[in-house]
Amino acid sequence: MFCSYYQAHVQPQKAWFVVAILKSFEHMLFDRTLDVGNSIFEFYVSPSAEPYFLEVMAYMQQQGYVLDLKKLPNRLADTAAQL
Repeated sequence: MFCSYYQAHVQPQKAWFVVAILKSFEHMLFDRTLDVGNSIFEFYVSPSAEPYFLEVMAYMQQQGYVLDLKKLPNRLADTAAQL
């Protein structure tokens, strides 16, 4: 089973805050910057924690810290299928 995969644009000035908040939740997700220049982050979310992740991200979107959150096919699952 693979994690759910999300991408979002994070306001560069608030990226440190968004990452700190997400890291405060143990075993919920793994995040990293996919495109530094455009401040695009990717999130690998545990399926059991997905409702909590979406709740936190909805708050971050309301505050204007996170824009354009979208769920996409897990790009690591695509790679694993090719092996």
